[in-house]
Amino acid sequence: MSSQTIKIQYLDDSIPKLCYVDGKSDWIDLAAAETVVLKAGEFKLIHLGVAMKLPEGFEAHLAPRSSTFKNFGILQTNSVGVVDSSYCGANDWWKMPVYATRDVTIEKGSRIAQFRIMENQPKIQFEETVLENKNRGGFGSTGTF
Repeated sequence: MSSQTIKIQYLDDSIPKLCYVDGKSDWIDLAAAETVVLKAGEFKLIHLGVAMKLPEGFEAHLAPRSSTFKNFGILQTNSVGVVDSSYCGANDWWKMPVYATRDVTIEKGSRIAQFRIMENQPKIQFEETVLENKNRGGFGSTGTF
């Protein structure tokens, strides 16, 4: 795969510069750009301190890090965020919508999210038909015997 360039704007100089964690993953970690105090049951958009101009034809997929729930007890409310390349203005800051399951303080700089860029889905057309393939077993059937 060829290298892509992403233009990035940081909220301020205290935000760590984004980079790969060598040998660990091709996802890139994002950190809270502010200290956030949440009570159980509260919702908050946590500022991630970056705005980006993605390459044309790409989108970013934003998800919690695998340790985010264990460490902070927060859930990303939209499960996976999708940032398309048109979200690229000077005030189009990336934020993580979260729901707190317990009282928590998330310190500024805590790594809570990760992202990767993916090529946009190709244009598709739908052809209406009656499917005649063999049924697989219905919803939730994978792994049952």
